[in-house]
This record gives sequence, C-alpha cells and structure tokens, in this order.
Amino acid sequence: MTVSPHTPFTATVLGLPRVGPNRELKRATESYWAGRDDADHLRAVARDLRAAQYAQLLAAGLDSIPVGTFSYYDQMLDTAALFGALPERVAHITDPLDRYFAAARGDDSVEPLEMTKWFDTNYHYLVPELGPDTAFSLHPETLLEQLAEALALGVPARPVVIGPVTFLKLAKSEGGAPLDRLAELIPLYRELLRRLAAAGASWVQIDEPILVTDLTDAEIERVRAVYTELTESDDRPAVLVATYFGRPGAALAALASTAVDGIALDFTDAGELAEVAGVTALASKLLVAGVVDGRNVWRADLDRALSTLGTLLGSAASVAVSSSASLLHVPYTLAAETALDPALRTWLAFGAEKVAEVRLLATALTSGTEAIAEELAEARAAARSRAADPRLSDGQVRARLAALGPDATRRAPADERRVLQAERLRLPVLPTTTIGSYPQTPAIRLARAALRKGEIDEAAYNARMRAEIADVIALQEQLGIDVLVHGEPERNDMVQYFAEQLDGFAATEEGWVQSYGTRCVRPPILFGDVTRRAPMTVDWITYAQSLTDKPVKGMLTGPVTILAWSFVRDDQPQADSAAQVALAIRDETVDLQSAGIRLVQVDEPALRELLPLRAADQPAYLEWSVHAFRLATSGVSDATQIHTHLCYSEFGEVIDAIAGLDADVTSIEAARSHMEVLDDLNAAGFALGVGPGVYDIHSPRVPGVEEITAALRAALKAVPAERLWVNPDCGLKTRGRAEVEASLRNMVAAAHAVR
Repeated sequence: MTVSPHTPFTATVLGLPRVGPNRELKRATESYWAGRDDADHLRAVARDLRAAQYAQLLAAGLDSIPVGTFSYYDQMLDTAALFGALPERVAHITDPLDRYFAAARGDDSVEPLEMTKWFDTNYHYLVPELGPDTAFSLHPETLLEQLAEALALGVPARPVVIGPVTFLKLAKSEGGAPLDRLAELIPLYRELLRRLAAAGASWVQIDEPILVTDLTDAEIERVRAVYTELTESDDRPAVLVATYFGRPGAALAALASTAVDGIALDFTDAGELAEVAGVTALASKLLVAGVVDGRNVWRADLDRALSTLGTLLGSAASVAVSSSASLLHVPYTLAAETALDPALRTWLAFGAEKVAEVRLLATALTSGTEAIAEELAEARAAARSRAADPRLSDGQVRARLAALGPDATRRAPADERRVLQAERLRLPVLPTTTIGSYPQTPAIRLARAALRKGEIDEAAYNARMRAEIADVIALQEQLGIDVLVHGEPERNDMVQYFAEQLDGFAATEEGWVQSYGTRCVRPPILFGDVTRRAPMTVDWITYAQSLTDKPVKGMLTGPVTILAWSFVRDDQPQADSAAQVALAIRDETVDLQSAGIRLVQVDEPALRELLPLRAADQPAYLEWSVHAFRLATSGVSDATQIHTHLCYSEFGEVIDAIAGLDADVTSIEAARSHMEVLDDLNAAGFALGVGPGVYDIHSPRVPGVEEITAALRAALKAVPAERLWVNPDCGLKTRGRAEVEASLRNMVAAAHAVR
C-alpha cells in the first residue's frame, strides 16, 4: 500500500551542526558535568541554539529543514536511547540525561561505550552494544519534542533518524549476524513513523550511509525487504532515505524498487550520474541531489552542479538541491574569519555559505540561470583566481619529490634496529610512557589568550610554556615513568600546530567542528603546495630533554593524519599532498635526531579513518599512506627509535598497513575494546613493539592498579614482554591534573607489579 503523494521540497541540507557557532553547547554541557549548572540550563541553551538555527535556515530560503540531528553527544547514542538499547550497566542511573552521559563517557563505576570513527570522517560515534538480552523498545519523546518545537516556530520540519540497517551494522552485536535483529526493530520504526506523522511530520529522513559500503547480495535484499515493510502503511509520512559519503551501487536499485518517496544521493563523485541513469524506478520519486559538498570547505562549482542537476531532471519525478552530507562536518560560517588571506577567502564556503549555494542552485533549477547571473559570475571569478595562484605549485618541492629513490622509505630490518635501540636506551622490561599531551591547564589557556590579545609578547609566552614543560617533566620523574614527553603545552591542536608552521596551509579563527561529544577541533585548510619554513618542535623537545636524564620523545603528527584532520585540496590527488607533508615531517625528524633526541613519535591516529569505504578503492590508499609515513620516518638512523600512535578505529581492515608502517613501537587504543586489537595484530604476524592502551582517557574515571594489572596480563597473552609497552590509550590533553596523576601512578604501579 502506498501513501498519498506529499508535496516535494526543493532546497535542503541533510543535517546540521549542534555545538553552536561559539561552542555554546560544549560549554553548557561541560558546566553541567562539573555541577556548575543544572539540566534546565543545558536544555535551555540547546533549545536556543536550535531556534536560532531554524530561523537562519528559514531566512536562507530552505523549504525543508532537518530536525532531530541535534544531539547532546552523538547521534548513534541517540538512536540507541530511542530504541531502548543503552547498555545494562547504566540502567541503575535513574535520571535519563545522566544515564545517557554515563553511556557516553562513563563515570567512577561505569565503563563507557566504545568509540570509533563515523565512516571515513573525523567524527567519532559511540558503538551501541547489542547482546542476546537487549530488548528493543520505543522511546520517541525527545524526537517528538524537537518536532513540536520546530513546528511551533513555523519550520517545515523533516525529522531525521538513523536507519535500522546502518544502526545494526555499526553496532557491536553478540550472537548472530547484526541484521538478524531487523525483525525486532522494524515494528518500532513503523510505529515511530506513525507517531511522527500524527505529530505533523509530512516527510521523515532515514539515514542509511551504510549503503555506500560493500554489502553482500543477501544484505541488499534485506534492505529491499526492510523498506518494503516500512513503507507499506498508509498512516506514515513520506519517507526520504538518505545515503552519503559515496555511491550506493547495487543498493540504489533495491531501494528504488520499494515505495520510499525520496532518495538522497551524494553527487560530489561524478560517477553517481551513471548509476542513477540505470535506475528507472527513480522516475516516480523525489531525488535529493547532494551537489554541494557537505564535507569540505571549497566553494561549489556552480556550473558543474547545474549541469549535474540538469541531467538528473529526466531521471526522477522531481529534484531537490541539497548538501551531500550533514553540515556537521564543516564550520558554521565564513563571517567570523576576518584574518583569512583575502584571495583564499573567496575560494571557500563554510556552512552558511553552503546553505546559500543550495538555495542559489534551487533557484536556478526553477527559474533559470539568469536569476543567479551575478552569483555565477562571482563564482567563476573565484575559480579563475584559485587556478592561477602561484602558491598552488612549488617547483622546488615537486622536484625534490620527483628525485627521491626507493631508499628514501627504507630502514634496516626491525631486529637489527631493536638491538641498536636497546643498547642506546637501556629501558626496563614493560617500559612505561604516555602518548604525548598532558592536561591543558587554565594557565596554559590564559597564556595563549594573552598572547593572542597582545597582552604578552612571544618571549613571555615561551617562558610560561617552558615552566609548564618543566612541571610535566618533574611530574613524570616523580611518578617513575620511563620514557617522558614534554606535554605539548605550546600546541593548540596536534594538526593545527604544524599547519600554522607549514606553507600551503591556512588556519581559521572560529572554524570549529565537532570531533566527538564536547571535543571540537579547528581543521586547517590545505590550499597549496607544502613546505617547512623552519624547525617546528626542536627547541621545545631539546629543552625538555635538558631537564632529565631519561629519554624524552620527540612528538610529531604524521602526514596522513595532518591530511585527514584538515580540509584538503580538491585539485590534486591526496597522495601528492601526503608526500609533500611527509617531506616536511622527515626534515623535522632528522633535526630532532641531530639535536640528540633518541625517540621520535610520529602519530597516525587517522590511518584507518581515511580508508575508502569500498574494498576496491582501498589498496591504492593503503599504498600511498604507508609510503607517506615511511618517507616521513626513514631519514633517521637505525638507532633512533620511531614510535607511532593510532586510536579509536576498527583496525582489522588496516592491520597489514600498520605492520607496513615499520614503526619500532606502535601505541594503540585498546582499553574500550578490551585488547581485542591484539588478536588482529597477531593474526597479521605483527612482530614490532606495541603499547596497547591500558586505560581509557576519554572517561573521567581513575582505573585501579588491579584493573590495569589485569589489562597488562591480558596483553602479555598476545605480546611477549620484550615487545610490550605500557601506556594510556591516547593523549591526556582533555583530562584534569588530579585524575591524570592518580591514573598514571596506578599505571606505573601495575607495570612494576607485572614486572
């Protein structure tokens, strides 16, 4: 049975950011956690942010606005709460908001859910846990409340919910295949659709990004069956199924064969056009065309987008213009960026500007290009300016890369290096260390703000940072840690810090995007060829080393992560950009070694997140990403120990690449996943040093000695003692000083006990 037709819309976006243009939600949430403000204050801040956002989108001319993409922490966690699937260990917490946050970040007695990357983005989601005893139940109050709130403001509201196939495929499921639980969930989704329709929703968006990954034929048939069942009622709203981050391939025809009323597709990859042309069932549906890139910050090529839209007009009953993905992944607006290079600024579009592009394209689609002639001319001029800018091509760095031979990425075999490094470092068995950063104290933030405002000069700022380094070195020596770090007080962010010192990058002032929960980052913009102007870390690291006889690690960010956590060029292959960044990092490692530093850590936490979603595209990426890391780390002698760090990803698909990095020591997130990654490493024959995280730093809880001891003993079942390191699972930047001291003291005690 099909529903009566609903009026199609013409201009929309697939999702919205939620932290606030000035990170208002971040501050309110952290104030609530600290007990400074109550839940009513937090809800009021959230409500005001939503209302302001709706007003801006209405003023911009969107005729369908997503509702329900707001979250206090994460949309997958919201879906788990919606369907009564929070873990049993938080069930005793009576307050729903506190129960929700306990699942997200844990507390003194509760372990949080695992966290990993959302497809190939830098956003992290919380992984639902589904056990045999998980009994799904519908709890739509929050979504219904947000819908009512939007409708009361005159918003053409389109509720958004993550779809059942994506939810189950991304969850951690015990017993049976994840999709075996569909029969339990589908009646709840049908009831949710009925209740949303009754509450006034004419359209509902169901997000199924999992459809752009490799699905089996059987799974694609399950997709067809799910959406056939979800759309067979006549008391439902119109259903828009949204895919993004790639092409759904064979899943598109299966989805289009059902009675769904609309399908949203990502057209930032031109290959999507060919797939659409072969799906005749789209002729009866609304096609929501994601021709404005929701993940990167470059201005849309309006001519190309209009060409795409014109082609699509004959493929569907109607076509709406949209962002390719949620605007969660880009900053709010360019309006705040007063210090950007003027030419560069004309090449960019942040969230507000992308909304304007969507509206412009929708206007042209209905009224002709004459209606946007001025805007088209402006966009074309910006494109010409960008193409002609000399910063986009540096002959010297390109010649240097072209001259490199195969030896540029080679070191001696690991066994030979291990002997030289052991003699030079003389570390105990199970050496203890930390990942790099220490808490960013109020004193650090005040000094950084004072420098930015001109209240102190560079010399005074450097003196304050040196005092922080001395304090961190003294703390580590007092705790008995074996390999020290300088704590990174001078770094605002592990990518931005380097980008600000590399030609070819630009930093923003207010370009914040959410990474997870209340953690926000300001991704730099990679716009030109990359070169290193001068040493970036040597003074800080050698100062720290001068304070202690223990070895201090040099701390650098790897080329793949610098790309992954930046807005990258769209005018050349990422492999080329990665090689340019790798050369800059290589020069830094050589300078650190020359200054007497015996260990250098080159972090690649984003290695997994850039992995293409389709298996056919992965080998090429893994080849250039491993090459870039080895190029960055193979300029030092075999006696210099190279470390790397990876975190919060599903590592199974890149285990061979991790081994291929050939780092002497790899520290890796393992606390939330209970050392599962070690089985993957062993299966791949990994024979290098490894430091599986023995406690989770993203939770405020302090792990006991017994807990860490148990984690170490579990690790020793998979890794021989001579290759095992002891460390937390990530940097300590976001934690408080007291909990860091207590946790590290227990970590060192556990290492001594196991020794």
